[in-house]
Amino acid sequence: MSDFRAATALQWRHSVLTGEVSCVELTTMALTAAATMSDLGSFLHLDPEFALTRAEQQDRTLQTLRGASPDALAQRAPLVGLPTAFKDLVPVAGLPLTFGTLAAPAQLPAKDAPLARTVHQAGAVSIGKTQVPEFGLPCYSENQLAGPARNPLDISRTAGGSTGGGAAAVAAGILPIAPGNDGGGSVRIPAAACGLVGLKPGRGRIPDDDASASVRNLVTSGPIATIAEDAALLFDVMAEQRGFAVNAVQQARRHGLAPLTVGVTTESPFTPDLDVVLSEDALVALENGITALGRLGHHVKGTEDCTGPERFWTADYHRDFQILWTARLAELGFGEEQIQQMEPLTQYFVELASSRSTATTEAAVGRLQEFADSAEDIFGPWDVILTPMLASAPPEHGWFASLSPEQNYVEQCRFTPYSSVVNVLGLPAINVPVHTSEDGLSWSVQLIGKFGTEEHLLALAATIEQSLDR
Repeated sequence: MSDFRAATALQWRHSVLTGEVSCVELTTMALTAAATMSDLGSFLHLDPEFALTRAEQQDRTLQTLRGASPDALAQRAPLVGLPTAFKDLVPVAGLPLTFGTLAAPAQLPAKDAPLARTVHQAGAVSIGKTQVPEFGLPCYSENQLAGPARNPLDISRTAGGSTGGGAAAVAAGILPIAPGNDGGGSVRIPAAACGLVGLKPGRGRIPDDDASASVRNLVTSGPIATIAEDAALLFDVMAEQRGFAVNAVQQARRHGLAPLTVGVTTESPFTPDLDVVLSEDALVALENGITALGRLGHHVKGTEDCTGPERFWTADYHRDFQILWTARLAELGFGEEQIQQMEPLTQYFVELASSRSTATTEAAVGRLQEFADSAEDIFGPWDVILTPMLASAPPEHGWFASLSPEQNYVEQCRFTPYSSVVNVLGLPAINVPVHTSEDGLSWSVQLIGKFGTEEHLLALAATIEQSLDR
């Protein structure tokens, strides 16, 4: 038991339920791994006493229920004994909450946020809070509070963001699973950077999230895991359902899926305003995804076969999304002293938002709302849309921050050219690793589904994994 890469989350849970290993032992393993790999920068805060107390409570509860079957226990506590950690944007009772910033004092929440409560009630044990960028805004997890979240595949590179600390911890085997939230790619980007599966559910699918249909509601919670089956395990808990996603994945692995029509596009919504160039490995990953889907019996075609010369995404997306992404910062009422303590990029965003007229903001939001209101129109004849995930390799940590704030934002868009539009549309999407480059980095594709197809996306990801393993 060196780290959690030795087995799947479901296998670790089975070991707990059968008494082969205790919750305290798994929690100790996670804490030991986190301490041993502290240079990875996964955590902003670790609390061994907090975690071990919770694990001891779990073990006592299991001892009183030993007469029940493992299946019955799994229904009652589907994450029993599994260590995890929330990013430091999510309130967890008794653990510091910093939002990754020096501009506001750390809080000590008296109670869990709804999602944290749901995950804890399912038996998971939080060991601390993971590293995030300031307020979760950039796609790399660096701030002034602690060292950056480093990519376990190459520690000189970023682990992505904003769930970068959680993704690094899972990729390094410190944790078996990690809940994240995704407002512009914050689950899928770090999952792709670190070679993991990351699911962004559709708007309103997770009961603990905001259910508003407004395009301003960009953020939804989703799982990060090593494989699709483990992501399905955590998704079932987050969606407050009894094993539907895990069952869908297991059925797909045994029996396959009915043929789907898959549209492929490399057009980014940021073009033509930004020049988006896909690296050779990003293109290899796309080809691998297409090949795997074809091998599985699905019908894959380029979107240009059906859209002709028309633009695939909405016009003016680059400008409108930046307005939407930063708009709320103008409403938070930061004082000048607070602003001076922020990262240069955050300061830039605050200044942009504060200098913009209400009419300009409302016009941009209105255009994106109109786009989102007809989200499924982009599918045309397809069941699923396939895109690349990252355009280039994760940069070395510090690279984005070394740029001017304006160029920093532009390069983030070029690095992640296909993720934020899914949040705008409110659709579900999953990141699936399909290629390992010669330098050991992982490369992924993104599968975008229609509303309510999260389980199907997880099942499709599992069959792609299976196909690539053959």
